Amino acid sequence: MHVELFTFLYPQIMKEVRRALCNASADDSKLLLLSAVGSVFCSGLDYSYLIGRLSNDRRKESTRIAEAIRDFVKAFIQFKKPIVVAINGPALGLGASILPLCDIVWASEKAWFQTPYATIRLTPAGCSSYTFPQILGVALANEMLFCGRKLTAQEACSRGLVSQVFWPTTFSQEVMLRVKEMASCSAVVRNLVSFLSASLFQNEMETCTVTGQRNV
Repeated sequence: MHVELFTFLYPQIMKEVRRALCNASADDSKLLLLSAVGSVFCSGLDYSYLIGRLSNDRRKESTRIAEAIRDFVKAFIQFKKPIVVAINGPALGLGASILPLCDIVWASEKAWFQTPYATIRLTPAGCSSYTFPQILGVALANEMLFCGRKLTAQEACSRGLVSQVFWPTTFSQEVMLRVKEMASCSAVVRNLVSFLSASLFQNEMETCTVTGQRNV
């Protein structure tokens, strides 16, 4: 199955992505390919939308938004088939934080990654306070989460956030070629590898989503 993200995330979009993941888990698709509409992979939460909503009923909307983020992230953590991500452009905030929850991340040379949570006075989302130090190392993870450091595609690849980087003009072709190769592999082996990789840290990540919700 192929799911496309829009530039910004807000509760309705996150609900639609969750529904797509639910459908993909039940159908005969071999894997899930996550890509983007347009030149930006994902700019994370739409804060202008959220601020507008908060002006109506701050407590109620804060709870609704926190629950939407929690359920969105849990859908990735609990998905049993491989998730392949094609990053064609910038991935910011939650759009970058969900990447360690996926199985394979391929990026265009044009892609870059940033999680400027501290600069906008928010706690890290998408389990990134747990997954980023595991993958990137504590020093670089802290720079990204506390200082909003921007990673290029090559830097992200060298540190393990991205598995391969491709030239922009051939990016789509390279991704689809590899997706077809993955789809041709044994479904039992493919899903088992995905399950074993996720199960190593699933309890910790689910705990992280609950903690993050309390801090929103």
